[in-house]
Amino acid sequence: MGPGSPAFWGRLRQMSTLAWFACASLVVWLWLLLGQGFFWRTDQRLPRPRDRRDGPHARVGREEWPGVVVVVPARDEAGVLPLSLPSLLAQDYPGRAEVILVDDGSTDGTGRLAEALAARRGGLPLTVASPGEPGPGWTGKLWALRHGMALARARGPEFLLLTDADIAHAPDSLRRLVSAALDDDRDLVSQMARLRTASPWERLVVPAFVYFFAQLYPFRWINAARPRATAAAGGCVLLRTETAVAAGVPDAIRSAVIDDVSLARAVRAAGGRIWLGLAEGVDSVRPYTGLGELWRMVTRSAYAQLRYRPSLLLGTVVGLALVYLVPPVALVAGLVAGDAAAAWAGGAAWAVMTGTYVPMLRHYRQPAWTAVLLPFTASLYLVMTVDSAVLHHRGRGGAWKGRVHPGGRTAAEGTEFTARHGE
Repeated sequence: MGPGSPAFWGRLRQMSTLAWFACASLVVWLWLLLGQGFFWRTDQRLPRPRDRRDGPHARVGREEWPGVVVVVPARDEAGVLPLSLPSLLAQDYPGRAEVILVDDGSTDGTGRLAEALAARRGGLPLTVASPGEPGPGWTGKLWALRHGMALARARGPEFLLLTDADIAHAPDSLRRLVSAALDDDRDLVSQMARLRTASPWERLVVPAFVYFFAQLYPFRWINAARPRATAAAGGCVLLRTETAVAAGVPDAIRSAVIDDVSLARAVRAAGGRIWLGLAEGVDSVRPYTGLGELWRMVTRSAYAQLRYRPSLLLGTVVGLALVYLVPPVALVAGLVAGDAAAAWAGGAAWAVMTGTYVPMLRHYRQPAWTAVLLPFTASLYLVMTVDSAVLHHRGRGGAWKGRVHPGGRTAAEGTEFTARHGE
């Protein structure tokens, strides 16, 4: 029975609506598997440093490595600072380096704790500064970065390392970042820190968070000679100082909620070359022990990712349902109802979905079998995204650590979220 035979077309006309949706989902998954920059692969990692005595960027002695200033915005981070700041102060970097921690209006003694840790642990020089309350139109983190970057530029470094207060770095982290920037002539080198996966909710939600990010912004597309996507991971960004000045950051992105992607776009617009990959030896120590904490992390920026547009929200909800929820529903309903076409297409789509998720689970050292739970996790993200929109319209969007973002709608935050997530 060939495609041109009447019997073939008759069977197609007899397919249920659920079977058609399942087939559509399968087609989408086959396209995602092969046509979305191999987003599911986890091989975009920093290369091992080359010998600095060779090549066009040869650096022989300690004094010939570029100067770096590490800028750490921190607001009420006393709980994680003892696990993160000592790792920065202990960096084994051959050149001149120092750390500036910007205490962004903390009420828990973050600044005093940082100074005490530096006095007790030693290592790189530490400066603690305070910028005061954010200026009009500024998000708190970017206001703190503005203050810290201005102090850093006065030291004349070639590079700035922008890293969050909850990020712990292996001793060679800074050396590897700088080597990668020099070896491949990159203006921005960013690593997606390995988030904590200690609690059951962290193990369920966190790997999917990174998986969805990579699906939106395939790392291979970002790192290509002719890039097709632009993004960075805000927890760990090495940036050339002259490129930051040319791009006008952070002033140019002062109201961005999704500041890392906005930063990368500003750098790209200024002609900068960008690299983004998964981290080894760069880990978030922030605990998200309950679902509520993870929920707030996602809802803070999900609607901003959709440019605060209801039409994109609707498209995203429909797309997520088609891509992630239809396959298991079609498989189960098809088996129960005896709908072979729905069961086959739904099962095949679910199998492809599961297979693409396994590499990320392995990166996070989680059991491969948990990949079958991705539809459930995706349903959580769907509800989180809707809740993010509800919070925005109630005037509580972007809330984080006691501050509510004013709700700017910057062009830099616009993404192809629906097209990438829902096709």
